[in-house]
Amino acid sequence: MVAYEFYWRDEAERVHFIGILPERRKKPERITQESVLNWGMMVIGDGSGVSDIYFVRVEF
Repeated sequence: MVAYEFYWRDEAERVHFIGILPERRKKPERITQESVLNWGMMVIGDGSGVSDIYFVRVEF
């Protein structure tokens, strides 16, 4: 199973865990870096002021 762990880095360079998104899409061509990051931004919310977000792809 593939999943994505989301993190954001604050102004003091500390890393904060946001959450995990399990990948459920059947068509791999729909999976892009942008589509994965969009989910992370949706979870945080537009008013959060977070801009430095990244993810790590994990398999288990």
